[in-house]
Amino acid sequence: MEKQDRPGLAWVWFTLLRVGIFVVVLAVLLLVMPVPPWVSTIVAALIAFCISFIFLSRPRAQLAGHLDRMRRGEPTAGRTDDDAEDAAVDTPDRRG
Repeated sequence: MEKQDRPGLAWVWFTLLRVGIFVVVLAVLLLVMPVPPWVSTIVAALIAFCISFIFLSRPRAQLAGHLDRMRRGEPTAGRTDDDAEDAAVDTPDRRG
């Protein structure tokens, strides 16, 4: 399945990307800048926000679409739980 078919996986992927960007930027700043760590952390947060805003527009748009569909009560992917339960009840018993 692709990421857009599974909203939970899209959330995890987007979160890991954003945290990863922050960690990499923070590590570089801590090694390069001769300032207190809290200053590097704030600068890393600002830089990571800008990078993720520019380069992660597609995953952000997918997540926004999933949130909108969830808010309107539409299924986000595939069958809903009600559909699966209805199919299980409608299927005849095969044990004999």
